[in-house]
Order: sequence, then C-alpha cells, then structure tokens
Amino acid sequence: MSTDEKKPKAKGDDERSFTDVANTLDLYDGTIDPIYEAKARVLNNAIQEIGMGKYQWYLFIVAGFGWFSDNLWPIVTGLILAPAVNEFNFKPPFIKLAQNIGLLFGAFFWGLGCDIWGRRWSFNITLFITSVFALSAAGSPNFVALAVFAAFWSVGVGGNLPVDSAVFLEFVPGSHQYLLTVLSIWWAFGQLVGSLVAWPLIANHSCPQTTQATPCARKDNMGWRYFLLAMGGIMFILFVLRFFVFKLYESPKYLMGRGRDAEAVDVVHLVAKYNGKQSSLTLEDLQAAGGSEHGHGEKSDDAGLDTSAKAAAARKLTKFNGDHVRALFATRKLAWSTSILITLWALIGLAFPLYNSFVTYFLATRGADFGDGSTYITYRNQVIISVIGVPGALIAGWAVDLPNFGRKGTLAVSTILTGVFLFASTTARSSNSLLGWNCGYSFTSNVMYGVLYALSPELFATKDRGTGNGIVATANRIFGVMAPIIALYGNLTTSVPIYVSGALFIAAGLIALLLPFEPQGKTSL
Repeated sequence: MSTDEKKPKAKGDDERSFTDVANTLDLYDGTIDPIYEAKARVLNNAIQEIGMGKYQWYLFIVAGFGWFSDNLWPIVTGLILAPAVNEFNFKPPFIKLAQNIGLLFGAFFWGLGCDIWGRRWSFNITLFITSVFALSAAGSPNFVALAVFAAFWSVGVGGNLPVDSAVFLEFVPGSHQYLLTVLSIWWAFGQLVGSLVAWPLIANHSCPQTTQATPCARKDNMGWRYFLLAMGGIMFILFVLRFFVFKLYESPKYLMGRGRDAEAVDVVHLVAKYNGKQSSLTLEDLQAAGGSEHGHGEKSDDAGLDTSAKAAAARKLTKFNGDHVRALFATRKLAWSTSILITLWALIGLAFPLYNSFVTYFLATRGADFGDGSTYITYRNQVIISVIGVPGALIAGWAVDLPNFGRKGTLAVSTILTGVFLFASTTARSSNSLLGWNCGYSFTSNVMYGVLYALSPELFATKDRGTGNGIVATANRIFGVMAPIIALYGNLTTSVPIYVSGALFIAAGLIALLLPFEPQGKTSL
C-alpha cells in the first residue's frame, strides 16, 4: 500500500524504516530485548505505511497544547510578578521557588507514571490540573495562597513535555519525526499569547511601577487576577478539546512493550481508518516478529486476579522499580548519552528561569532607570520579544535536517548564541537597545528548546521513554528550583543573574557537542 502523498520523502520509505531502526539501535548496543526490537520494526513500518494523515495532524495540534502550557506558565508567573510584589510586598523569588517545586514533582511523577499506567490518562489530566489551580489562584488573599496555588498548577504543567513528546513521537511516521522539533512553535505561542493578554489587563489594571515600595490596594491592582482567570480559562478549554473532542488512542508501542499485541494492532488499524486508509498489519505479523505463536499481555496476566480497586492499586505500585532507569544506563555509550542529556537539561534548567522568569521584573526596573519603565512599555516590549520567538521553531525544524549539522549542531549553535545575546544585553544603555538584545535571545532560545525537546525523546526507546523524559525534565526542574534561591541572594535589578545565565547557556552549548549519537534521518524505536 502506498504511503501518504504529503510525505516529503516518499521514496524508499519501507526500506528506510527498517534501516533506520537498525541504525538507531547502535546507541543501545544490544540492550534492547530482541523481541521488542523486532516488534518495534514491524510497528514502525506499519505507522510509516499509514503515513502522515489526519490523525497525526490533529495530534500535532492537541499535543502542542502541552508545549503551549509548558512555556506559558513560567511566563505567567513572570508577568504577574511585579504587580503581585507591589500588592503583597514579598521577595519575588519565593513565588518562583514554589512554582519550580511543583514543576519538579510533576516532571518526575508524570514522566515515570506514563511508562507504568500508559500515556492516555497522563496526557489528558495534566491540563485539567493546571486550569483548576490557576483559576483558584486568581482569588488569592495573600502571597502564601498564591505561592501554594502556583505550586499546584505547576504539578500539571511539569507533566506536559515528558508525556506529550512521547505520545507524539510514538504515532508519527519516521519520515515526519522532524515535526517533533516544529512542535515547539506552540511553545513560542504560549509566550506570545500570555504576553498579548497580559499587556492590556495588567497594564490598565495595576498599581504604577516604581523602584520604591509604595502602598498598592487590591481594588487598584486587579489586572494580574483577571490575567490568571483568562489563562486558567484557556487551559480548561484546551483540556476540553483534548478530552472530549479528540480521542487519543493508547500508544501502540507502549501496548506492545506491555505484551498487549492484539490491542497494539487494533490501535494501528483505528489510526489507519481515521486517516481513510487501510493497514496491512496483522496480529500474526507482530507475533511472528517476536517469535511466538500467541500473545500474552497484561490483560491475560490479570485474569482471575482480585479486581478490586485496592488490589489494582497494589499491582500498579509493584511496577515502580528501577528497571526503566537502569535501562537508560545499560551500556557505556547509552550511559554517556543519558548523562549528557541530563547535564544539558540541568544547566538550561538553571539558566532559563534565572533570566526568563524575572525578565519582566528586570525590564520594568531597568526601564525605570532609563526613564521609560511604565507598565505599558514593559508589557509592550514583552509582546515584541514573544513575537520574535515564533519563527525560531520553524527555523529549528528546518535546521535539524541539514546535512552535517543535524540535531547536535543546531542545539549547540543556538544554545551558545542564546548565551552570547544575554551577555550583549548587559551593554544596553536604553530601553530600546535592551529590547533588541532580548529579541535576539528570544529567537535563539526558541530554536534551542525546539531541538532539545525533540532530541531527548528520540534518544530513548519507547518502553523507557517516559522515564527518560521524566529524568531529564526532573534534572531541569531541580536546577530550576535553584534559580530563585540564587535570586534571593542576588539583586534582580543588576546584571548579575544575566551573567550567570549567559555563561550557563554557553557551557551547555559546548557540552551538546559531546553527545555520542545523532538521530537525524533515523526512526525512533
């Protein structure tokens, strides 16, 4: 059967999908179970046979909601920081500390959990959690309540990327894996939408921004509360679209990894039908690849067992073991790859929030020093910075498939340039020059994150992908927790946080060159 006509690389797709799986396994060096390996080849070919159709394009949209949320909410906290500080009179880093603790827990919990109970529930619940607590935060009577709600909404936000990247990668044909990088355009949209909505609401309904603490009553400072209501409402709408409008099937590779071959085949056929096609995949094909005559899965294993809620929960808990983690370090090459990824996520996890989470506060206070630090100009500049970041995702999607450049080259160059732009911003002597340097930073950082979010899941096998994504995201969030702690002992109106952040980005860019494997042109397992 022919593949989808929209594919840019139709020639030799079937042959290429076999070859790419074999090449990808160079990283794993025999650590993947041979039965899993053979079945993964069959499923990759089946998905490639279906091609990039309606189901995958709809998934591109709803999975993008996770990227949207992941960048929106750290930006939200930065956008409400100045007016919330004016009203509650607290140290700015404390709310970021609360948020990053929530992100840390969410990344670990959802990342590991989606390898245990599957992708579907994690995929659908995270946005709901975010919306509920964001809407609640709008009524916060004091700083403590706001910080608590920020921590809880962040538990949902922290699970988006570990889960959503795994879901998308496991349904997209190998010929279109580059779209995992392009998905970061939603990440840029998150920043843009947040900035656009904050501009009129916070600029027109906030106490004046000054460099000295002045009384600020709630009735004169409702803008940030209106803003949280708007953002929480958007999250709830996105949740409804995911849960009630689009039906996500469980990942066929996840099902196959759990021994549920028949269900995996059914999902492939359902996706093919959704795309208006037919799949030639049969249960016998999958079982023959595994060298067995009949499939055994979790469903059959559970037959005759106690089906009470208590017993079911106990069986789930027994699956929380170190197998998924140990698999990520099974060989020297794999351990090196995983360690480099953890290091990259950790360094960027410190550098990005150290600067980006406080950029609105910095622009406001530095703008006041320049004589043009009005709330209107501050949020106008934030919108301009956000707009510049949008094309970065598209450039990233193009650059990762350039010959002799690929994922590693794009990640290294964009990360180093991000640090360079931050260093350059310290030379600004006017609000406009500071805006210009921040626009450059916004563009390159969006390229950087687009590649980083795609590269990591590509280097993890499906059966351990959620855990791998969860570990690197956890490292990102652990170091993210350190950012507000550092800020507590630094002066946010000076350039010190910028110097530290820029140095970390440059170091991360150089370390990216040490990755032992380039996934360009290879189908992920």
